[in-house]
Amino acid sequence: MKLAPYPEYKDAGVSWVGSIPAHWPEKRAKYYFKEIDDRSLTGDEEMLSVSHITGVTPRSQKNVTMFKAESNVGQKRCQPGDLIINTMWAWMSALGVSNHAGIVSPAYGVYRPRSNQDYDYYYLDSLLRIGGYRSEYICRSTGIRSSRLRLYPDKFLSMTVVCPPQEEQQTIARFLKAQDRLFRKFIRNKRRLIELLKEQKQNVINQAVTRGLDPKVNFKPSGVEWIGDIPEHWDATKLKRVVSFNPSKSETRANPADEEKVVFLPMENISVNGDIDCSEKRTLSEVWNGFTYFRRGDVVVAKITPCFENGKGAHLKGLESDFGFGTTELIVLRPSKAINGAFLRFLTSTKQFLLLGEQYMTGAAGQQRIPSDFVKNYPIGLPPIDEQLEILEHIQEKSAEIDQAISRAQREIELMREYRTRLISDVVTGQVDVRGIEVPEVVEDELLALDEDTGESDDVIDDEGDMDETD
Repeated sequence: MKLAPYPEYKDAGVSWVGSIPAHWPEKRAKYYFKEIDDRSLTGDEEMLSVSHITGVTPRSQKNVTMFKAESNVGQKRCQPGDLIINTMWAWMSALGVSNHAGIVSPAYGVYRPRSNQDYDYYYLDSLLRIGGYRSEYICRSTGIRSSRLRLYPDKFLSMTVVCPPQEEQQTIARFLKAQDRLFRKFIRNKRRLIELLKEQKQNVINQAVTRGLDPKVNFKPSGVEWIGDIPEHWDATKLKRVVSFNPSKSETRANPADEEKVVFLPMENISVNGDIDCSEKRTLSEVWNGFTYFRRGDVVVAKITPCFENGKGAHLKGLESDFGFGTTELIVLRPSKAINGAFLRFLTSTKQFLLLGEQYMTGAAGQQRIPSDFVKNYPIGLPPIDEQLEILEHIQEKSAEIDQAISRAQREIELMREYRTRLISDVVTGQVDVRGIEVPEVVEDELLALDEDTGESDDVIDDEGDMDETD
């Protein structure tokens, strides 16, 4: 597909656009929109949320964890086609054109087109969410710091906006919908590929640490039904026979009142892949009581959902201090000479370990924990230490190949997103002419059905200006 420019241009009213097609009008927003302040008398209308990712959507479609008002009486009413802007988060493009009748926070600005002949809603939503207009919102917002900038109605309504002929807007909207369908299919398929690659990597680990590398080796019963057979020269044992659990911090002989700093690992500093972020340091006096002790070379395993179910844990070979502390939601395993620490880490991240562990979880829903006794009595097949090293080398080699493929797929997604962003901006500002391009008709439901996994949190902006992550 070759995109050509329009035959004739003129200078735009805002510098970041540069030029626009000669026949496109542009005026201040106040000529196209009027502010609406229509308050709900009952609060029974559908509550809508604003996201800088998905625009205006019903709050019922989101897993909202933010504060909810006791009553929705007095919320602002809006109707399909209204432009909704969160005054405090416009600098993040937290705005959109609503497809729904409902109510929004009094902190939002509701703007209604003065004429139904001015804007196609899909075009308008695409136009006002591009990066150029976002920079315009930032320049026109006021506040003492970026997180508290406010775009007040007078500032928005004085902003210059382009308004192509509506028939042309509809042509642009059809083109963008058709391209968006292709973008979403591409990203969805790449996401599926990444999940398959991750599953392949997990299978490599499971096979290697539970069955070994030699397909011709003789096997023997492990004595555990769900483990099945293991190589006959491996020992059938339990973790507690080759690992010590939650060692005492008294072994350090450190002074608990000392101001010496050591690494502190909250759960977010431990990745599912086993990487650790050692950037956070705390003094011994801060962490001696109430936190989990470990030292370099130990293995840690998450014991709380959903971190355990995701396989969070790490071999602390790269710990930057001789010892450190972390969240209390960690179980610490210290390998004996019979088991390599990295091999132990892979054992505690296998599908068998995680799936069986879920069955033993105790506690309230969402805060369930894996009992230490489950980990201690977990049965394993243990190869000789030299074979463990061979298995680790195999896992590292195969994992590196798979990780490269995952990185390529992730980079392709990033490039496609960058291209999509640039294409939308160029099309809605008239830098390219799509009037002569034939595209299939796409309905909104087709785009929703693709349900693109963006890889980013879909943030909902609440009524007080805070953001909460949603699923």
